[in-house]
Amino acid sequence: MKYGRVMELQEDFYIPIPLDTDNITSLSPFLVPQDHLASSGIFYMMAVFMFFIFIVGTLINALTVACTIQNKKLRSHLNYILVNLAVSNLLVAGVGSFTACCSFSNKYFILGPLACRIEGFIATLGGMVSLWSLCVIAFERWLVICKPLGTFIFKPDHAIACCVSTWVLALLASAPPLFGWSRYIPEGLQCSCGPDWYTTDNKYNNESYVMYLFVGHFAIPLVLIIFCYAQLLITLKMAAKAQAESASTQKAEREVTRMVVLMVVGFLVCWLPYASFAIWVVNNRGQPFDLRFASIPSVFSKASTVYNPFIYVLLNKQFRACMMKMMGMGGADDEESSTSSVTEVSKVGPA
Repeated sequence: MKYGRVMELQEDFYIPIPLDTDNITSLSPFLVPQDHLASSGIFYMMAVFMFFIFIVGTLINALTVACTIQNKKLRSHLNYILVNLAVSNLLVAGVGSFTACCSFSNKYFILGPLACRIEGFIATLGGMVSLWSLCVIAFERWLVICKPLGTFIFKPDHAIACCVSTWVLALLASAPPLFGWSRYIPEGLQCSCGPDWYTTDNKYNNESYVMYLFVGHFAIPLVLIIFCYAQLLITLKMAAKAQAESASTQKAEREVTRMVVLMVVGFLVCWLPYASFAIWVVNNRGQPFDLRFASIPSVFSKASTVYNPFIYVLLNKQFRACMMKMMGMGGADDEESSTSSVTEVSKVGPA
């Protein structure tokens, strides 16, 4: 189907206008399948992928929370933050991925405009909590390992305060579209919802909101994460150089270096596509773009509910041992050895 270069603005959606269509309402993503945007195969492929993210993301994050509740030794200040990350991932997987799966299966957002706003808000809230939790983890590692404040001890109360702050910051990012600063509409293939990156309507002030998100909730966390992990790696290099003959120190350095690389790459994979797409749209108003590619940033951000736990939880030996024991796949010996290894490595790294 051929399209004009114009995209039509409606109260609840924003889609391309086929040249042979006069009534844009007849193509509403809340009323009819969006077959004009992509083939059925693409919609069903996305539905399968979202179903996978929903099942695996819900399972692994729920298991993280359950393990922490069941095992007192997992209730450390760092693990509080990991649980906070898991809860935010559960929101995204349980609401965002599940809703997207149902919508992709039907090839349009079947739940209506109100549900779109709710899904967009919850998915954005969970995503922002996840983003700021990653920032808090980097900050905590910097405080504990690099000791910039000398004898300051990062305690559980501090971790709880940091977790609360992630939700406050996330609300500051996700709530404005509910009150008229931007809005939540179907995005990409119109089967999931997010902030309106597309329009310049003065009624919603979308451009200022996009810049606010980019600077306040992407650039600043990214700078903090890079700074903290750069300082961490410098400290590790110095420790390894001072203890060149210590096999345990060298091993710890390698493990933490690997973890740091995965953390930064995971952050960028999750948020760089979204931030880049939003900024491109804002700076290239009127330029046509394929809505199939516009779905990619949303998919990457929702997939973080799976790969974030793999990086932060399953590579944490203590969590991994407890999960295996909980599922009847590990014993006390494995758990004890993992705990001793964690204690040794924690002197210089997050594992």
